[in-house]
Amino acid sequence: MTFRVNRRNFVAGGATLLSLSALGTSALAQEKRLRLLWWGSQPRADRTNKVSQLYQSKNSGTSITGEFLGWGDYWPRLATQVAGRNAPDVIQMDYRYIVQYARRGALAPLESYMPAKLNLDDFDKAQIEGGSVDGHLYGVSLGANSAATVLNTTAFKEAGVDLPTQATTWEEFARMGAEITKAGKRKGMFGLADGSGGEPLFENWLRQRGKALYTADGKIAFDVDDASEWYDMWAKFREAGACVPADIQALDKNDIETNTVSLGKSAAGFAHSNQFVAYQAMNKDKLALTNYMRIKPESKGGHYRKPSMFFSVSAQSKAVDMAVDYVNFFVKNPEAALLLDVERGIPESSAMREVVAAKLDENGKVALAYVSGLGELAGKLPPPPPAGAGEGELMLRNIAEQVGFGQLSPSDGGKQLVAEITQILARG
Repeated sequence: MTFRVNRRNFVAGGATLLSLSALGTSALAQEKRLRLLWWGSQPRADRTNKVSQLYQSKNSGTSITGEFLGWGDYWPRLATQVAGRNAPDVIQMDYRYIVQYARRGALAPLESYMPAKLNLDDFDKAQIEGGSVDGHLYGVSLGANSAATVLNTTAFKEAGVDLPTQATTWEEFARMGAEITKAGKRKGMFGLADGSGGEPLFENWLRQRGKALYTADGKIAFDVDDASEWYDMWAKFREAGACVPADIQALDKNDIETNTVSLGKSAAGFAHSNQFVAYQAMNKDKLALTNYMRIKPESKGGHYRKPSMFFSVSAQSKAVDMAVDYVNFFVKNPEAALLLDVERGIPESSAMREVVAAKLDENGKVALAYVSGLGELAGKLPPPPPAGAGEGELMLRNIAEQVGFGQLSPSDGGKQLVAEITQILARG
């Protein structure tokens, strides 16, 4: 028996009980049940549901239910369910949160299942380490990706503006954005999204300056001058008409559907490479990917290849063995790999990469080419963010919005960001 749960919606309790009672108690006793929770768009949900159906077809007597939400709603929902001891069996986990959840005892260690039930032999070692905390494996990477700039190539062409290249600087990109805005070929469209509240963008910019978001021991790794200069750069972009104003940027809820590119409000936005398939599915214009811009022509890139997301298993689960088997199926079964494509990133398994690469459509090839073509722009994967990093991300975004609306100066915004994140990290 299978239930599909759409975003923010649960199967009605009464209907669930009625359906289950119809099966009879003996059927219920034999049925193996698993519950999943993930963030993402409808296309991701469709692919995930198809893999779950495939798993059920090969494992009789199993029932898999699923729920998905947007990024902003996902983490409060997960925190509530974990605190209420109602956590899903399989949890989609992010690099910035895995340390926090692992150290709270919310996730089950998985290394004891390797390699008999969880075979990651052909995974890149660095990606396995990315899902490890304090010597234990808590997350299995579902794909590799990197941060990226999404370009509406049609809008650029209409405005008579050339696309940026790997050598383009932020200053040059802002001029491109201002030209697109000034051209006015599309009503209400600006050149760029306002990226001042985007943590991957800020981190990339810091790495180009030889710094980072956090130190290896979980301390803040940038200072007030860094944060103030970051906010000031975007304030100047807004003043020049290069990027969207604050009220339009506020429409972006940090998901694909509300990104200013998808809303037709900007010709360029910021995302991750694995999201390209979904972005293109939602946009009639032809899109493309490029790197984040350089600070100076000679600047080293701030990119890195990272686990796009993990599947973790709840420590509360009463079906850990089945959950591990499902995760292994998700990342190692060729049929599942073809259904998933590169929507969650480039498969970590070398065997599954070969399977997918042979069948990739044009959009999938764009994402694959982007990650493999970063070259010198890509550096070493940073240490996992400390507990509290998720709050730090929200603080960056909230203060960016206040600066955008003129409620804080860039200088005061920088001071407040450093002070707030320092306090968050001190709480642990």
